[in-house]
Amino acid sequence: MESQARGGTRWKRFAVVMVPSVAATAAIGVAISQGALAASFAVSGQQFKVTTKRLEGDGFVQYGAIDVQKDGTKVPVAVSGFSSAEITNLCQSVVVPVPLFGDVSLKLSAGGGGTPVEAKNLYIDLDHLKADATFTDINIGVAAGSTSKGPGMHAGDLADKGSFAQEAKKAVLTDVEQRAWATTAGTFKLSGLQMDVAKGKNECY
Repeated sequence: MESQARGGTRWKRFAVVMVPSVAATAAIGVAISQGALAASFAVSGQQFKVTTKRLEGDGFVQYGAIDVQKDGTKVPVAVSGFSSAEITNLCQSVVVPVPLFGDVSLKLSAGGGGTPVEAKNLYIDLDHLKADATFTDINIGVAAGSTSKGPGMHAGDLADKGSFAQEAKKAVLTDVEQRAWATTAGTFKLSGLQMDVAKGKNECY
């Protein structure tokens, strides 16, 4: 799938803190007075959950932004970008409320059987992450517009290039649980793709 341009308005302040260790990752705090759109499309009013046994990414960058729902509601997110990534045992789920019927769950799985999911120029807009993580050659506190190890800020982002960001040559995350609002990628190759639809709540975690 082709990557989409990302747009937005200039922001004034942003703070994200992520403490890398093998035991834990991600304590994210955001302070924003004026936001930058992380995605070029209006996000739905529903988050989706993702789990993966292992995500191995080359060229990592993370900075803060705002996703905007169709009704104008602003949602603060941390944008995690990877130049390339391999994802093992991917699960993605969303629960959709259907009037006069109740909840319907859509669950997608891929990347099992020894052939991982492959992604290029992958950006994930998330507000919760739980994993064990190891970073190689990490810089914390670099200016968002001066990152050089990862894909950098998306070309359409108009966030302050001097704001807080972090980058690493390589990132390996295991036993990942995350809650996201949007994902974009230049290419997204899903081996062994399977999707199941069921009544009620049937989520990845």
